[in-house]
Amino acid sequence: MEKEELKQGETVEETSVKEEKAKKKPSKKEELEKAIAEAEESTRKWYAVTAEYENYRRRTQNQAAARYQDGRNDVVASLFPIGDNLERAMSSCADENTKQGLDMVLKAFKKVLEGEGVEEIDPIGQPFNADTMEAIMAMPCADGEEAGVVKQVYVKGYKKGEKVLRYAQVIVTQ
Repeated sequence: MEKEELKQGETVEETSVKEEKAKKKPSKKEELEKAIAEAEESTRKWYAVTAEYENYRRRTQNQAAARYQDGRNDVVASLFPIGDNLERAMSSCADENTKQGLDMVLKAFKKVLEGEGVEEIDPIGQPFNADTMEAIMAMPCADGEEAGVVKQVYVKGYKKGEKVLRYAQVIVTQ
């Protein structure tokens, strides 16, 4: 009876193992659904990785641009003492030809700054602003003057857009 069902050469144990495998083996429909679910999961992961890569690429590109701009700003800021010295030389020069030559160089310097988008901070007569100025001295108010107003600029300040490259050193009334 049982032996009749068994194929020739098979034992009862081998037959029961085959039957268990047949029971565990999913149907074609289940296999298809599983494959579709895996494909959808792989697609979602691919989109997530692609989006993360794009974000990374943009972030590194923006960081590189910011570092480049900061480097340019540092180079421009290193030129500010040269402009200060040119202005001092011009104010102390007695020879008209030399003064005219210094004025031409100073204009070229200011044109370079303008080309870089750098503006002078000119705070004379304005209220003191710690965001763009550094008070190095305070002097008493004269008659009719307000306290906290910039009386004199000791060292010019410069800014590029909203970023201050060098704070103006000023003398303020108290």
